[in-house]
Amino acid sequence: MGPPGRQPCPCLLLLLVLSCFQTSLSLERIPYKPQITAWNLEGKVTATTFSLEQPRCVFDGHASAKDTIWLVVAFTNASRDFRNPQTLADIPVSPRMLTDRHFMTLPLSLDQLPCEDPVGVSGSSPLLRVGNDFGCHQQPYCNVPLPGPGPYSVKFLLMDVGGAPTAETEWSDPITLHQGKAPSSIDTWPGRRSGCMIVIASILSSLAGLLLLAFLAASTVRFSSLWWPKEAPEHLRIGSFMGKRYVTHHIPPSEAATLPVGCEPGLDLLPSLSP
Repeated sequence: MGPPGRQPCPCLLLLLVLSCFQTSLSLERIPYKPQITAWNLEGKVTATTFSLEQPRCVFDGHASAKDTIWLVVAFTNASRDFRNPQTLADIPVSPRMLTDRHFMTLPLSLDQLPCEDPVGVSGSSPLLRVGNDFGCHQQPYCNVPLPGPGPYSVKFLLMDVGGAPTAETEWSDPITLHQGKAPSSIDTWPGRRSGCMIVIASILSSLAGLLLLAFLAASTVRFSSLWWPKEAPEHLRIGSFMGKRYVTHHIPPSEAATLPVGCEPGLDLLPSLSP
């Protein structure tokens, strides 16, 4: 009969429990809850993205210049089961979102979250847009569009240079994304429309018809001279020309008849060559 199996030393179990307990105590809980930005912006919540307010001044006094502030995104029903990674290699990435039900993205340093409001300087609103990296340009921690309406919960996690967590915020309230309607579910039958909508559509159709008729009538009157020329006035017709009588010479006819030939005014008298 072989030697009995070794039982784990109770001291080792106690040290393991104390180590985990010490790690949980070293993680500082910051009383801050992430939320959708309060700025009056279009598209704060879409079908694949939502906009958070930036955690400005939240980690002042808790983070150093080399620490990193991460955003943890999880399905709300899986946020309680999330375990903070202990190293950089344990950070969950977005391709495993549907299997792990969570991922981490948008690593920020403390100098990227100043307390000063940037609106008065650059005109931009202080927000973080989750799910806005459609091309996955921020490898390997891509901020990809969110897969479905959710709901989602988020929190901020502070990690040191080695990847150990040092502080975290509270989880946000559930965030549900907008859902689009399937084209087949949209009712386009006029019978389902309200009476006011039908009356407005009828009035607009009638006005459009009247405007079209007015345009055609104006066009007909304007261009009618192209195929119906106006009749010429009677005094301009051929055969009925009437002109005024005018004198072509300054000598009255009566005087011109009594003057001898060669004595017209303006002509010198020529000497007679007859004997």
